Amino acid sequence: MRSFRWPPPPDGGPRTWGPGPGGPRTGRPALPEPETELVATPHDVRLERLVTGAGDPVTVFAHGLGNGIATTRPFGSGVAGRKIFFQFRGHGRSDAPPGPWTYRDLARDLRAVADLGGATRAFGASLGAGALCALLSESPERFERLVFFLPAVLDEPRGEVARQRLTALLDAVESGDASALAEAVSVELPAAVRNTPAGWAYLRQRLDQLLRDGLGPGLASLPDQVPLPDVAVLSAVTAPALVIACAGDDLHPVEVAERLAAALPAATLHVYDRPGVLWTERADLRERISGFLNE
Repeated sequence: MRSFRWPPPPDGGPRTWGPGPGGPRTGRPALPEPETELVATPHDVRLERLVTGAGDPVTVFAHGLGNGIATTRPFGSGVAGRKIFFQFRGHGRSDAPPGPWTYRDLARDLRAVADLGGATRAFGASLGAGALCALLSESPERFERLVFFLPAVLDEPRGEVARQRLTALLDAVESGDASALAEAVSVELPAAVRNTPAGWAYLRQRLDQLLRDGLGPGLASLPDQVPLPDVAVLSAVTAPALVIACAGDDLHPVEVAERLAAALPAATLHVYDRPGVLWTERADLRERISGFLNE
């Protein structure tokens, strides 16, 4: 296994002879960025949005910290009906009002996009899962079906490892140092993927987006915050829910997913045996999410 290095080879992958890593430069999980729109919200924060598909049901997809529409779209690839993807404040082209921000602020973003689009179902990944929890604590009946992918925090602060990694990402984006940012983003990739053509393609796309759009400074306080005063408030949520976790993920401990599934009255928990499932279990993950939301 080659050690990670930056910048990458000029053609986006390791220089080798013969089959294997030197093959076609394909396989990245993030889809190309389509044309999006900025929409006004009742709380005066314009948010970047992409709507795909047609008909009912309507599902809103909420991304993780430092991610966005491009990295969230694969989760909806098999979901029927209309799909609404958006960028939280401080991400992409969305507004970045003066901070610091809280999970309640993110919940307002999520609620506004869901209400404007008539969404009846919701998917939240990591930070988006926290925002979804915050929204449900105030409006437990808001959605008919729910998916929580890699929930990271509920009513107890994140661990030190998670806080350090998130802070490193935010600091690297603020500095504009491509090498430091590449190091911070590369931990999102499974070790076996980091120096493959697919890994380099993904890394290049993520860096292009982050260096172009940046991240709002108001996000800096979020790693120390929690979305819920007490996870027990979710006992009022009666909608069927799917909670997905991965063993060995330092940013998204399985214990958080287990507590979330236990707190939701109609939840099903699925735990993959290793992290990086968007790379290693892509087909199963897509079928699991779409099968649940399409019921």
